[in-house]
Amino acid sequence: MAADDLLHVYQNVRQHTLALADPLSDEDCCAQSMPDASPVKWHLAHTTWFFETFILERHENRYQPFEPAFRVLFNSYYNGIGDKHPRPQRGMLTRPSLSEVLAYRRNIDERIAMLLADCSDEIRRLVETGLHHEQQHQELLLTDVKHLLSLNPLKPQYMTAPMECKTQMLPMQWIVFEGGVVRIGCTEHAGEDFFFDNETPCHRQFVEPFRLASRLVSNGEFLKFIEDGGYCNPALWLSEGWDWVQSNGIEHPLYWCRSEDGWQEFSLYGMQELNEARPAVHLSMFEADAFARWAGARLPTEAEWEVAAAGRADNVARSLHPEAAREAGMQQMFGAVWQWSSSSYSPYPGYAPAAGALGEYNGKFMSNQYVLRGSSCATPLGHSRTTYRNFFPATARWQFTGLRLAQ
Repeated sequence: MAADDLLHVYQNVRQHTLALADPLSDEDCCAQSMPDASPVKWHLAHTTWFFETFILERHENRYQPFEPAFRVLFNSYYNGIGDKHPRPQRGMLTRPSLSEVLAYRRNIDERIAMLLADCSDEIRRLVETGLHHEQQHQELLLTDVKHLLSLNPLKPQYMTAPMECKTQMLPMQWIVFEGGVVRIGCTEHAGEDFFFDNETPCHRQFVEPFRLASRLVSNGEFLKFIEDGGYCNPALWLSEGWDWVQSNGIEHPLYWCRSEDGWQEFSLYGMQELNEARPAVHLSMFEADAFARWAGARLPTEAEWEVAAAGRADNVARSLHPEAAREAGMQQMFGAVWQWSSSSYSPYPGYAPAAGALGEYNGKFMSNQYVLRGSSCATPLGHSRTTYRNFFPATARWQFTGLRLAQ
């Protein structure tokens, strides 16, 4: 990518992060709702820290830190960089103020722009990595804000809901895919496409013939699972999942609420009546797996999902809540919810992490996590692709996660 083009993309991505924070108060931006979530102010600072630490610190002439203490305060998990502020205590960082963090962003943006005027291919690649890292945090910002606002008894809106078109639930169809040897993952080359190291190398895998549901599991279908006692039937659950459900008293998806008027669901648009045609979302892998077993199906492997998604582009217009399927055929591969697979997050054959501290970005998390595929309504356009490997522990459900059935 040419320097002028990269600078334009850089400015757009950075501005979009600020636009996501714009509807929030200073108090909203400082609070942390749980250890897995981060304050908006921290997201704004950490994504800036990434550009300062991995690019300016190493490549700027006569580099001077904006504020030396930020190196520790806004480090996330890079042990190769040094000490970190404890993750569960990010909400305690009332200083620096939001205005100081915004000044930090402006300073680093100006310096990155000067560096891009005449830079090497290595710096361009690092900036591009930083932009995709920031897009990941744009999605995290929205999911963390949603969790924060859901804890407020006022159930405030992040944004005013658009007019909703009532949609009928489309019948679920089964799409047949032939088995055989398939190629999975990305091949490193000199082209323009970006990918993370955990998507490499491209390799062969044998896939048995399989069928995949044409759309995601809907709220209405998941409601039937609940009404049939799905959360009370140990035969449907993995052992660890059953222990998790019992010890946490879980009876329905995160953000669902039963009222006198029926089921409701909290969204970034506030509390809304549960729309049965929309995809079920904010499910753990344990919940997705139990539903699949109840439905006489299973979760797809990540290889099966990638085969089914081949040649399909992510051009779905985004809202802040997953939309119902509107057409027949294979739908909702992208832009609705991240889809749990049955595949453990592990290295592809021949995988090699990036050199240095950036090698901690993906590889060191290949333990006790499951792969999710696709993208969600909170994923920025241009950030998803067929080979993208998202990953979370089996209990995670504050992200926009749902499921598609396989047989």
